[in-house]
Amino acid sequence: MSFLAEKDLEIENSKKQHKKTLKNSKDPEEPKEPNEQLSEQPLPEKPSEREISNQLIQSHSSKPNNSNTNVFLVPQAPRLPKTLAEKETTRRLIVILEQACLETYKSHKSKNYELLNCDEHVTVLQKMGRTYSDARPDITHQCLMQLLDSPLNKAGLLQVYIHTARNALIEVNPHVRIPRTFKRFCGLMVQLLHKLSISSTKGSEKLLRVIKNPVTQYLPTNCHKITLSYDAKTVRLRDYLPTIPSDYSICVAIGAMPHGEDNFADSWVDEKISISEYALSAAVACSKFCCALEDFWDVL
Repeated sequence: MSFLAEKDLEIENSKKQHKKTLKNSKDPEEPKEPNEQLSEQPLPEKPSEREISNQLIQSHSSKPNNSNTNVFLVPQAPRLPKTLAEKETTRRLIVILEQACLETYKSHKSKNYELLNCDEHVTVLQKMGRTYSDARPDITHQCLMQLLDSPLNKAGLLQVYIHTARNALIEVNPHVRIPRTFKRFCGLMVQLLHKLSISSTKGSEKLLRVIKNPVTQYLPTNCHKITLSYDAKTVRLRDYLPTIPSDYSICVAIGAMPHGEDNFADSWVDEKISISEYALSAAVACSKFCCALEDFWDVL
């Protein structure tokens, strides 16, 4: 055997011996490559929408309170004046819907009480010898939606009373949400006129209630009382409102009937004004007065 052949044999034997020692050694296994790990592990299942929403709720609830948060920027429900002293000192707008057509009628077919209206009870009105203008509860419904949805009411600066043609006086809580549909509104008014109050479902707070007359006993001492009338002197509200003392509340009597005399509050109002050169519906008059007062009182 040549010298070179012996060297090659020694090298081959040393390689075999080295592989054998590596195989029998107890060294820790080398970490697998990232690609190998990903290929061996199963892919996670896609979370459902409910799981995602629960995770979001838990993450928000587990967040610590930030001491640097400005509490004055957090939207909160306005605090309404409750005591007599608070009602006397808090400046606000008081709207009285006069001559509201809210009257119940017992149907001979269903044997249930319904709110009398000119659309469904034409024959009944004819038998009573009354006109359609005596059964227009939709006017009150439109006025309440305009008033209670206004930023002035959301800021806690509005109080609404309803004085019906049958001399019933209703106090409206500013927190109440009037039904959007007229049919549901009629059902609510029937329930109110028979039970004399409507309470909230989550507590004992009265949202609507029938109170004793007259309405003047609920007005603050420092209050400027006016009636909106088409026949009165026309004023521009942006020029008229600054003439009222700044610490006075404003009480506005608005007729919630289709037409008729506007002498319903002549005995206790300070003056009559007109806010437009055109005849306005009651709902438009409510909206126009609220918008002008929101600009004057800087309510956004």
